[in-house]
Amino acid sequence: MKVLVTGVNGQLGWDVTRVLAERQIPCRGVDLQDFDLTDGAAVKAYVQEYAPDVIVHCAAYTAVDRAESEPEKCAAVNGDGTMNMVRAALSVGAKMVYISTDYVFSGEGEEPWTEDMPYDPKNVYGLSKVQGEIAVRSLMKRYFLLRTSWVYGVHGRNFVRTMLKLGREKTEVRVVNDQIGSPTYSLDLARVICDLIPTEKYGIYHVTNGGYMSWAEFAALIMEKRGLPCRVIPVPSREYPTPARRPLNSRLSGKKLADSGISPMPPVRDALERYLRELDAEPVQ
Repeated sequence: MKVLVTGVNGQLGWDVTRVLAERQIPCRGVDLQDFDLTDGAAVKAYVQEYAPDVIVHCAAYTAVDRAESEPEKCAAVNGDGTMNMVRAALSVGAKMVYISTDYVFSGEGEEPWTEDMPYDPKNVYGLSKVQGEIAVRSLMKRYFLLRTSWVYGVHGRNFVRTMLKLGREKTEVRVVNDQIGSPTYSLDLARVICDLIPTEKYGIYHVTNGGYMSWAEFAALIMEKRGLPCRVIPVPSREYPTPARRPLNSRLSGKKLADSGISPMPPVRDALERYLRELDAEPVQ
């Protein structure tokens, strides 16, 4: 088995290549310097040259707020770019893993979203990921479509690093408390991806670390685990208006993954503790 991983400079892509290497599975990580996702001919040529058995498509336009003022660019990368990757995968007979998001749903209510619930995105980014999902689902049979949320990892900027920095610099920080979801350690997500790809358990899965909490609760947990005296003040989302509407309900049900026989993701607290231990090997910027 030979694997091509897109978005290798991002948190998840970097961890997927790391786990594949640990498992001695041949892989190649690619990013913007290798080809432009929106150039269908370039994508196809690169994929046909490498001829992977599996493509893990982590590359995406993820600037959620900027997407509101750049809808064409966001759609070109997440929609058209994914279609280009799908066509390239089909040309070499490769399986595909597509990484998606809870933003494809409305973000309303309190019940966890299951895999079969209808699309109802509320911002440009969410709509573009729906376009990517449709490209995969409409043309491919051998795919793993993984929706996740609130991803953080050691390779890149994220909420945890931001809170650690603020926790050292400030005595208090205000964080929204009405957006609920599951913070997800990219290394754990990468391991699930690498567990799935040798199988034929195709379909849509919701994959996050176990447990739900608000951003404010997660921030407080980060401060607690690092022993930082910074006080977290919970505030409603209306106090922090953003160009893109954020979902209040980002809860994703992980039941289908558990039923598939794939090892479930560890709890949020366990994941954060392991992540912080990994960060101990490098100064937090």
